[in-house]
Amino acid sequence: MLRALCCDLMGVVLYDPYSEALEAATGLDVLAAQRLKDPDVWPAFEVAAIGEPEFARRFFASPGPAFDLDAFHRVRRSGYRLLPGMGELLDELGGALERHVASNYPVWIEELRVDFSLDRRFEGVWASHHLGVRKPDPVFFERLVDRVGHEPAACLFTDDREVNCAAARAAGMRAHLFDGAAGLRRRLRAEGVAVGA
Repeated sequence: MLRALCCDLMGVVLYDPYSEALEAATGLDVLAAQRLKDPDVWPAFEVAAIGEPEFARRFFASPGPAFDLDAFHRVRRSGYRLLPGMGELLDELGGALERHVASNYPVWIEELRVDFSLDRRFEGVWASHHLGVRKPDPVFFERLVDRVGHEPAACLFTDDREVNCAAARAAGMRAHLFDGAAGLRRRLRAEGVAVGA
């Protein structure tokens, strides 16, 4: 029996304004900025191995454009929004199924807890920032399941990246590659959860 829904946050529950924020912070288009960045800095920031000032200072692998953290935050904070139908679906599931965030995300998730009432919509908010490891590492799913408190097979994990869904399946969880709120609603009904059409 399904007991818990574990949702990625960015690209499943919320729109992620990272690309727009990165362009504002660097003055580069997102592809150029990605080519120049230090590949280790974002993963380290997501697991809280480094703080925000070091993230901005080390963003580029070698000396490059200045990283305007204020511009990054301005665009980032104004760009988040609930994806269509997800607020309604999560609210409808309250009391019928436990809901948990299962996200790769840095300390900024604490702002989102407030701005999007995550503690009202979810019984648990678990991010790489809290767990110290990122998806698709198997340890992420071990720690997630431990905190959710149900057997893996009683949890449905949904993410917009197949590599993360595959890792959840390997951990014994059910998994759904996110295809919009309507598709997730259909999957939940197929799993025996009473949600409307």
